[in-house]
Amino acid sequence: MTIVFKCHACDKRYKVSDERANKRVKCKQCGTVIEVPPLDEPEEATDGTAIYRHEARERDFEPAIGNEKNIEAISNHIEAHVGPVEMVFHELISDMVHVDVHWVAPTKERNWHTLITSGMSDRAMIVPDELVHYEYAELMISLPPDWPLSQEAFEDENNYWPVRLLKGLARLPHEFDTWLGIGHTIPNGDPAEPYAENAAFSCALLMPPIETSEEFHELELDDGSVIHFYAIVPMYEAETNYKLNKGLEALIGRFEKHGVGEVVDTSRRDTCRKRFGLF
Repeated sequence: MTIVFKCHACDKRYKVSDERANKRVKCKQCGTVIEVPPLDEPEEATDGTAIYRHEARERDFEPAIGNEKNIEAISNHIEAHVGPVEMVFHELISDMVHVDVHWVAPTKERNWHTLITSGMSDRAMIVPDELVHYEYAELMISLPPDWPLSQEAFEDENNYWPVRLLKGLARLPHEFDTWLGIGHTIPNGDPAEPYAENAAFSCALLMPPIETSEEFHELELDDGSVIHFYAIVPMYEAETNYKLNKGLEALIGRFEKHGVGEVVDTSRRDTCRKRFGLF
């Protein structure tokens, strides 16, 4: 396990092993003697998984410029395993990481839009020591073929929320010194609120992509680092609570029973909402 903290005098951030908890160290930047905070045990859900709650962001805006080499590598990877990139929605001003969204348009074989990020992997996430292989990630979301995707359409939050969700989740681990991986659920605030008027979903579940070949799931860069791609599955509040109480495997069983797939369907039923006392 690792402890992340910062110098109270100059705000330089440190990552140390848990063996150094409560010990005094000297800041390498300003020389101030600081005490490593204790290792806090995370809150646990009913199913035993950890629940992490993050305080409001304290760090200042950090301008970021995209890594052109990585962007090209990710784009080539998308075109090789998903389809031609129709367009890239570029950020004009970026904070911490430069997050672009690559759009693969529907085809006869894949009749849905696919949106995939690049830039989240420009920084390593702070993962548990035993999961160091998973410190780089990018995200994707699949939308119905009639979903409006244009700058004009994005002025309506009912159309834009999937893009906002991609960008927000891509920055989250870097803002809060944490990590995202398969099976993680990330609520839209605390308490969680619906993403938009047309989408009662209030939480995102990260899963392996199921509508692409396994070759797409990982991309090894020239420096040997590996980027893992995760699909976002938006969920209702009852589904989030069910997962926290019963576990991921039980929730996947509910999804399979009711035909919930990777392509977002804002009109789908809540698979865990009780009706007349029964599921």
